[in-house]
This record gives sequence, structure tokens and C-alpha cells, in this order.
Amino acid sequence: MTKKKLKLELRIDWSEMDFFGHVNNVAITKYIQSARVNLLEHLGLMQSQYADKIGPILATTKCQFIKPLSYPGQVIIFTSVEQIKNTSFHIRYEIMNDEKEIITEAQDVVVLYDYNKNTKLTIPEDIRKKIMDIG
Repeated sequence: MTKKKLKLELRIDWSEMDFFGHVNNVAITKYIQSARVNLLEHLGLMQSQYADKIGPILATTKCQFIKPLSYPGQVIIFTSVEQIKNTSFHIRYEIMNDEKEIITEAQDVVVLYDYNKNTKLTIPEDIRKKIMDIG
């Protein structure tokens, strides 16, 4: 797959700082969530979840903190899809500071889910193509 990355920039808020003077890991987890939702909206999966109760469900998340992040500034999240399986796909995140240094790397596994039947679904070809276009 060609690696096209979605880019999301967020402002670091002073309230995200912890006692040690850097952005708390909970705030970084929220940045990753914002990037995930941005990708899922780009794919149309959030919209289908609202309309048809068929959409994404987070199966796995993993995060590696590399460097601290501090206020003030921006955080930049690059999101790409690394792998597509039958019912799931793997998302990769690179979170950077203003100096373009990677401060966190994260991965998610998202499953296509039917909330009406409480079961996972095979990813349809049209969604698979959208995911591959991001790759």
C-alpha cells in the first residue's frame, strides 16, 4: 500500500499539563482519539454508525511515549492505515511536536461492527477502497 497520511493539528491547552510540567498521557490519548475520529469521518464510517448503526469499534490500542510534550504549542498527528484484514484494519499514528520531533507512536485495530446485531462485519469493497486510498 502507498502510504498517504492524514494530518491533524491541535493546539496544546495549558490544562493538559500535569504536575511534572508536560502534557499528561491522558491528553495524548485524546489527541490519538481525535485523529482516529478524523480518519473514520474521512472514510464515512462515523456517518454510517449514526445512520445505520454500522460502524467502527476499537478493538486494540497501543501507545509508545518517546519524548515529553509541553505547553505552549501545537501537536501534529499523522495517521495512516498499515493493514486491512477481513473485518478490521490497523491504524498507525505519529504524534509530533512543533519541532517535528516524534513524541509518541501509537497503533489501533478498528473492527467494522454491526451495533444492531452485536457482531463484526466484513469490510465492504467500497470502504476497503477508501481505506486503501489512505493506506
